[in-house]
Amino acid sequence: MDEEGWRDAQIKLGTLRVAATLFRYHFGSDSEETATTSPHALFAALADPKRLLLLQLLREHPGYVEALAETLELSPSTVSFHLKKLREAGLVRCDREQYYRVYRLERNCLRRSLDSVIGRQFFPRELLEARAAAYRQKVIGDFIKPCQLQKLPRQHKKRRIILEELARRFEPNRRYTEREVNRILAEVHEDVCTLRRELIAEQLLAHNQSLYRRVT
Repeated sequence: MDEEGWRDAQIKLGTLRVAATLFRYHFGSDSEETATTSPHALFAALADPKRLLLLQLLREHPGYVEALAETLELSPSTVSFHLKKLREAGLVRCDREQYYRVYRLERNCLRRSLDSVIGRQFFPRELLEARAAAYRQKVIGDFIKPCQLQKLPRQHKKRRIILEELARRFEPNRRYTEREVNRILAEVHEDVCTLRRELIAEQLLAHNQSLYRRVT
């Protein structure tokens, strides 16, 4: 392996090491400190191999731009650019010491759990629920016209919505004979055998000793 290939291999190895280290630091604790960093900025900062290498160096000890640039064989301007992105993501901080700006790893941010990062709500719950309800009504309107099922959707998500709507025709905590189930399903579609089988497969109807009940 030539010198350039060896250097590339070392960079890739270093990237893998720091990624594993960051995973342990970042997602191995339940601390909720410093929970204001934008997840978009955080994941964007971690997506660049050079920034991961910078974090690896700063994990070992604080550093300033010129020293970090020399170690990574990058220009100071390139290192400054990446450090700025890391600061914006809350991963590093900058302290002035005499004539230098010294960068340090912001360990509080790295102690955040993955759940605390992706669990934040960026849309009001009411808005998400309204969107889901509107989508559900659209699916029902597309496949049940006016009271007859045109066909079962091929897409599982839509088919599940239709089957849930059909299951609502059965009263909770009541047992039905197969003839009663067929009569109720025949009101919306003639292929009662397929509908009955699909409702059981989706665990919306339970079948036991020739009796059926709605699963709630």
